[in-house]
Amino acid sequence: MAITVTPLAVDQVKKILESQGKSGWGIRVGVKGGGCSGLSYTMDLTEKPGEDDKVFDYDGLPVFCDKKSYFYLNGLTLDFIDALMGGGFKFVNPNATATCGCGSSFSA
Repeated sequence: MAITVTPLAVDQVKKILESQGKSGWGIRVGVKGGGCSGLSYTMDLTEKPGEDDKVFDYDGLPVFCDKKSYFYLNGLTLDFIDALMGGGFKFVNPNATATCGCGSSFSA
């Protein structure tokens, strides 16, 4: 399996990178301890991969994930919901056994 980024999410990230003058950069997805369900998702703009990162490419957008986070995110789909209420990036994680109401943290 891998981390999947939907075309809508790719387009949105590319717009963000362009607006910030960071052409050629990518995103890093990961997890960190904390949040109401135990682990929280992270997503940052980054210029290059870390030494042990898994690297994925979606229509020219590099997506990086460290090995520790990949253990929890293998099979993840990153989507973007274009809505006035509840819109934004959405993590759909088949490894999550429970999620918080806002969708930003989970337990595995």
